[in-house]
Formats: sequence, C-alpha cells, structure tokens
Amino acid sequence: MTEPRDRETRRRDTLAMLATPGIDVWVATASGEGAPYLVPVSLAWVEERAVIAVEGSSVTARNLTGSTHARLAVGPTRDVVMIDAVLETAVDVTADEALGVAYVAQADWDPRGAAGYVFCVLRPVRVQAWREANEIAGRTLMRDGRWLA
Repeated sequence: MTEPRDRETRRRDTLAMLATPGIDVWVATASGEGAPYLVPVSLAWVEERAVIAVEGSSVTARNLTGSTHARLAVGPTRDVVMIDAVLETAVDVTADEALGVAYVAQADWDPRGAAGYVFCVLRPVRVQAWREANEIAGRTLMRDGRWLA
C-alpha cells in the first residue's frame, strides 16, 4: 500500500485525471420515480465543469433535465474520483461553438455531426478521491461546490 496523499496532491491528481484526453466517465442518474440508470460516456472537463454528450431523447438526458442531479465516477477502483453534480445547462451540440470545440479537444469523438445530441454541462457540488483504504479519511476534496483548503 502506498502512502496516502495529502489533500492538495489529491486535488492536483484529480484535476489531471479529469483533464485526461479520451477519459471516460460513468454517469448515474435517476428518474423522478427513483429508477437508477448508469451509462459510460466520454468526458470533457471544461472550466471546472464536467461536460458529456448524449442523445437528447436518452434516459440520461431525460433524467438529468428532470432531476438535475447525477453522480459521476472516473478512474479505476483503486484510483477513483467520485463527483456529485447538478445540471447547469443542456444545449444542442451545435448551439455553443466554444463548448463544442472544448469538448472535442478532450473527448475521443465529435458529436456535433450527430443529430439530436446535447451537451450536458454538470457543475460539481462534491468531489471525492481515493486510491487505497488509507485515503478514505479525507477523501472529500470539494463540498457545497467549494474546494476544501
């Protein structure tokens, strides 16, 4: 087992992971009835926001626009970043050129040519990160949308 990282090192490692080109994220949402739904999608980390592209008619898009809440998981089990987030906006992939350019620069595909896709911009409200059991204590790096000192 490696030595636990201090909070600043974890934050730096977390931001580096979120900015990794071609990184994928598991997105968990739920309907108003509480039925959970989990999908893997490409992630772009743009201006402290998680951006995903999904079909506007998909269960994920419907759940996000209905409840506005999601839980995201990035990385393997022994180096995970968990993000609780709220939907800030959902826009057609052709509606915001700067967002589209930023998404394509990091993600491994370009949804702007796919009919019916939307960018969902998710604002993190809680971020946790840990590698081993010795990092469970202190795993919360962001609370109420603010990075902890």
